[in-house]
Amino acid sequence: MKQLRLSPKYSNFLEKHLSGETMDYRQVIALFLPILIDQAFIVGLNLVNTAMISSSGVAAVSAVNMVDSINMFLINVFVAIATGGTVVVAQYKGSGNQLMVSKSAAGSVTAVSLTALVIGMFLVVFHTPILSLLFGGADADVLHSARTYLIGSGVSYMGIAIVQAVCGALRGIGKSRASLALSLITNLLYVLLNILFINVLDMGVFGMTLSVNIARYAGAICALYYIFKLDAALHLGIRDLFTLPLSMLRKIMFIGVPFAAEQMFFNGGKLLTQVFIVSLGTYAIATNAIAGSLAAVLQIPAGALSLTIVTVVGQCIGRGNVADARKFIRSFLVLGSITLFLIGILIMPFFYPLVGIFDPPTEIVHDIFIILLINTIVQMFLWPISFIAPSALRAAGDSKFTSITSMLTMWLFRVVLGYLLGITFNFGILGVWLAMNCEWGVRGAIFMWRYRGTKWYQHKLI
Repeated sequence: MKQLRLSPKYSNFLEKHLSGETMDYRQVIALFLPILIDQAFIVGLNLVNTAMISSSGVAAVSAVNMVDSINMFLINVFVAIATGGTVVVAQYKGSGNQLMVSKSAAGSVTAVSLTALVIGMFLVVFHTPILSLLFGGADADVLHSARTYLIGSGVSYMGIAIVQAVCGALRGIGKSRASLALSLITNLLYVLLNILFINVLDMGVFGMTLSVNIARYAGAICALYYIFKLDAALHLGIRDLFTLPLSMLRKIMFIGVPFAAEQMFFNGGKLLTQVFIVSLGTYAIATNAIAGSLAAVLQIPAGALSLTIVTVVGQCIGRGNVADARKFIRSFLVLGSITLFLIGILIMPFFYPLVGIFDPPTEIVHDIFIILLINTIVQMFLWPISFIAPSALRAAGDSKFTSITSMLTMWLFRVVLGYLLGITFNFGILGVWLAMNCEWGVRGAIFMWRYRGTKWYQHKLI
């Protein structure tokens, strides 16, 4: 990547806040920009996909939203293990041990793939009782579409797992452009196939199911081809994926298992919250789906920062430079708040044209606006400390504390308070979102207290 040419004033500012002994601001920006583009495409394409499926009716939107809440719960389990691989790869990269970089990358791909295979098979076999247990009160047409999409999602898990594991390993060594290319292949193919199957052939939810499987397995094939034939940094062969030393597995799982447990409990709480929302009716489900999609747009740069900091802090800790890690964490938290503010003032004035692409019923447009406005204001202050901070702590090896904190605050505040505000006190969908905002504040305060101490960087991972 060409070096950035900036005026001395800006160069000095970036040198002060985004440079250290481990890496300078040019390396940080070169790592961040591809991740930012990747996140923008992922969120943007998901937005387009939600808009496309909305042409099949409110029932289709509701079915996809319900199943995606299950997908988020299960996919994040093996994404968490992939994150463990990213941390281990990044720390070995920081320490300069290239042989262990390769071994940890191979171990991550194998562990994540096997986990996804087991989870996907479980979902396919038990799809009927899962839907009955969680969403039995939904309308019959919603459940019929949800069943189709749930089976197809389970089949696709192996594909997305391979892509996630390879991309995570590439981010760990700082090759975020290669990670971006693989992600773009998968997601662009997904949206193009959706256009064909949903808009042209009018195949509805079944068309989306075909699209996600073809796109994810095509992405997986490209990811494996890249690391075997094109990559010159990881030096992996097919044989490496079939050897998984227990010592390496323990390192990956030291980060991955607590994070996976956190994701299960965290997204289990979100899934339970989704059950609350189902009880509020189909319009409430659609309101939550559309508001969530628009909120994700506002969080794109901050989300990219939360991914970038894993590599940055991981390499700092691998080098043994805690001062660098602290400096980068402070800078990333401030950057997170700034980006959320800027994106908020850019996007909110265009709310009505944006929400119009979903073609929502007129009755729910005002509710979506109020939810998004409150969320936009609150997240500027609370989202970075609630999401960027734990990514940094986890990159230092402090996975158990961050996971326990996230699980407890999720269930004590977002679930319990969400039920009280949304159902007991009749605030409806707004009450559920307000409870989520409260949970961000409590969780973020605990993480900042942890950051100010010393225990978070005292774990011996490599």
